[in-house]
Amino acid sequence: MLNRNQVQGTVKDLAGKVQEQAGKLVGNKEQQAKGLQKQVAGKAEKHLGDVKEVVQDAKDAVKDAAARR
Repeated sequence: MLNRNQVQGTVKDLAGKVQEQAGKLVGNKEQQAKGLQKQVAGKAEKHLGDVKEVVQDAKDAVKDAAARR
C-alpha cells in the first residue's frame, strides 16, 4: 500500500514533467527548469516514502515475530 509521501512524490514528479514539457513547447527555459526541479523534489519525496514503508514493514515483522514467541 502506498503511503502519503509516495503518492505526493509521484504527483510532484508528474506535474514537473508536464511543466517541463510545457516550457519546451513555448520555449520558456525558466519553466523547463522549474519542471525539472519539481521532478527532483517529487522523486526525493517518493524515495522517502519508500524508506518509510520498508521501516514500517520491518517493524511489523519484528512485532509479529515477538508475538509468536
